[in-house]
Amino acid sequence: MISNLSKSEEINVLASDENWAWPAAVETIFRPCKVNLLIARSTAEFVNIIEHNRIHTTILDVDTEDSNAFTTIRMLRMKAPLLPCILLTPSEQEDILSKALELNVFSVIYKPVKMDLLREQLNRLFRKKYNSDIFENLKI
Repeated sequence: MISNLSKSEEINVLASDENWAWPAAVETIFRPCKVNLLIARSTAEFVNIIEHNRIHTTILDVDTEDSNAFTTIRMLRMKAPLLPCILLTPSEQEDILSKALELNVFSVIYKPVKMDLLREQLNRLFRKKYNSDIFENLKI
């Protein structure tokens, strides 16, 4: 189902907080596009943010120390079954890819994250899901 984004609509992306420079790096991608980056540190925070904000996509890291990314995705699916998710993973492991497929994850990106690949995946996601080219011309 494609839903067009209005030019004035606030766009929110929810991401897991990490110990590495991830939030700051992603913020540099989103700021020129006027996309809000919301950060959650636990499954409970993800669910709370989803309940109180319109979120357009989530980005979760399999390496989270405070929570299990797959548990978080399962909880999010209960609240927002069609919410797209991009998963970051340290390596190409069949069990991770299998779980991601089972949970209908939009994309899996291996770490270290190449920001141009993340931008490409966000562009593909927003074009497919929201009929929006917000990330199309972003230079990284």
